[in-house]
Amino acid sequence: MSNTRHSALAKVDKNNVRQLGGAWVSERFDDGSVSLVTPVAKDGVLFVTAGRKVYALNAITGVRIWTFSTAPDIRPERVDETSEALKNSTITEISVPNRRGIAIGQGLVFVGLHDGRVIALNKDTGELVWSQQTGVDQPKKEQVVSGAPIYSRGLVFVGLSNGDARLRGRVTAMDAATGKIAWQLFTVPAPGETGHETWPSFNDAWKFGGGGVWTNAAVDEDLGMVYFATGNAVPPFAGDWRPGSNLYTCSVLALEIKTGKLRWYYQLVRHDVFDADVGTPVILHDAQIEGQLRKAVAILRADGHLFQLDRVTGHPLRAVEERAVPQLASQKTVPTQPFPVGAESILMDCDDWKKEGVPAGFVLGCMWTSAAAPPPSKDPQNVLAPFPSARVSPMAYSPETRYFYAQATSFLTWPRRSPDPYYFDFDRSAPGLREHGELAAIDSRTGRIAWKRRVYAPKGAFPFLRGGLLTTSGGLLFRSAPDGTIEASDAQSGRILWTFQTGMAGAYGSPVTYEADGEQYVAVPMGPSVWAFKLGGELQTTNTAAALPKQEEAFFGPVIDTADVETTSLKRSSFGSGTRYFVDEFAFHPYRSRVEKGAKVRFVNNGKMEHEIVALDGSWSTGRLRPTQESWISFRSPGEHTYICKDHPWSYGQVIVTEEQVDQ
Repeated sequence: MSNTRHSALAKVDKNNVRQLGGAWVSERFDDGSVSLVTPVAKDGVLFVTAGRKVYALNAITGVRIWTFSTAPDIRPERVDETSEALKNSTITEISVPNRRGIAIGQGLVFVGLHDGRVIALNKDTGELVWSQQTGVDQPKKEQVVSGAPIYSRGLVFVGLSNGDARLRGRVTAMDAATGKIAWQLFTVPAPGETGHETWPSFNDAWKFGGGGVWTNAAVDEDLGMVYFATGNAVPPFAGDWRPGSNLYTCSVLALEIKTGKLRWYYQLVRHDVFDADVGTPVILHDAQIEGQLRKAVAILRADGHLFQLDRVTGHPLRAVEERAVPQLASQKTVPTQPFPVGAESILMDCDDWKKEGVPAGFVLGCMWTSAAAPPPSKDPQNVLAPFPSARVSPMAYSPETRYFYAQATSFLTWPRRSPDPYYFDFDRSAPGLREHGELAAIDSRTGRIAWKRRVYAPKGAFPFLRGGLLTTSGGLLFRSAPDGTIEASDAQSGRILWTFQTGMAGAYGSPVTYEADGEQYVAVPMGPSVWAFKLGGELQTTNTAAALPKQEEAFFGPVIDTADVETTSLKRSSFGSGTRYFVDEFAFHPYRSRVEKGAKVRFVNNGKMEHEIVALDGSWSTGRLRPTQESWISFRSPGEHTYICKDHPWSYGQVIVTEEQVDQ
């Protein structure tokens, strides 16, 4: 309930971890599904979700005990068709389980679903006991119980995320035995409620203000408090539509367990215009302050800074200063933001990115330190910005080292404020963008980095590191990686002590450790199976990592077989229940095209401005093209050809020329 992701088990330690071997690999999940969750071990059983199903596995052998399917045409195994729970449940409304995990209490397994529902299953049989909607009865497309449920004192606590849809986030407490809602609290206050004054009075922005809850809560039963973290305001990039600090988005909320009454809040980002979700669970720990232990709650802000707050009052336990931040009048930005004094971010800062450089034609802008207009802005249009990516992957905390362990990916995006306030997208179509995976230990006593090392990060639009971390009293830090590797490190120094390659790249869950029959196991979902390890396990590493995109690849994204290239793109963004559109004058369509050797490519200006398209190496030019004008260029040399707009040199495109004829 504290979210430390720390285990007191120590039979596997720094001295013998090299003896870890595979104990078992579970049967592959049905329908080709993969699992991204943290398994839960209870009474010799491992519980995990994958695809549309919940699985109970024997923790010693990995053999299935029962399976429950949320698909409308499949009934859970072992369930009598006359079950009252099934008769009274609208099974067709049950959707896919979330990717954060499950909770157990009172002999039940609690699962959050992608349509806003929570279901409870009998722990021993998999029988459906109850189903409860925590959102609207006619579920909106993106209302999701995203975090794992939390059980405490006969109640189940969940948050509702919104996927940037037109709805408010909320937190819900339900009776564990029946699913009946005990209380609910919206994360954006309505008129007459405290905090509503931080939203504009000239529109109804508060009604769809965001504040989605993406992670699981933490509970302090002694204090009678439950703690949630909330996400960004909505519309994400349209600060002009919602002037004010926009409570209680990007905040930590402390609520009474029994009533849901708000005791205190702490806002980490006021008036967020960066999509700076608080996307990692809060951690409850005992902080050492001036030689004394204090009950604390810790949270990692999306820019990689760690905050530690008094668990009773919400006041910072370590000094926090208000810093002036760059202003953008068109976004109604606020003058200052809070920063922990002397702390360090786990992500690259603006100075680091300046040293690495950005693609020619672009300029660098940062959330808090940019000398230019901070992104996202309508003008200038060529600003690349570090993404606030310290989220998704849950932190761990070891009471022995007093370190927090966190991972994230440092990467740049091309955020722009569209004329449509509801259009929302982070473009990554600038060539040569790189990703740097960061794994760091943060000293809770200083807020500074104790150690840090680079790790592999996936290449793509949003290269998040998703697997959570695990520490043990054996002095170990376990993590899974997107290249299919599972590793154990010295929690004190970060030195890698053991690795195991599963050969399952791309989809990976979070490790859990448990004891069964006197042996300590470590289990991790990797791709379509769960892998479990113990000392002396006989399954060996494959030593074969799957082929992954290389950082050196300048362009990535789909390649279209066509000899027609337009200067302007119609871009789409799924927002809420519909699709929003953005006519992008500075993006070629397609971004990457493929033709056979000798083909003529037609470049047409379908925008409102004049454009001159030129080869990056200067070997050809279309000449100036007014709107609707065309030009044809012959490509006789096989290979990859990069071009830009001479007038807007941050607009890049690529033509791939093949030796043989391309199948159309």
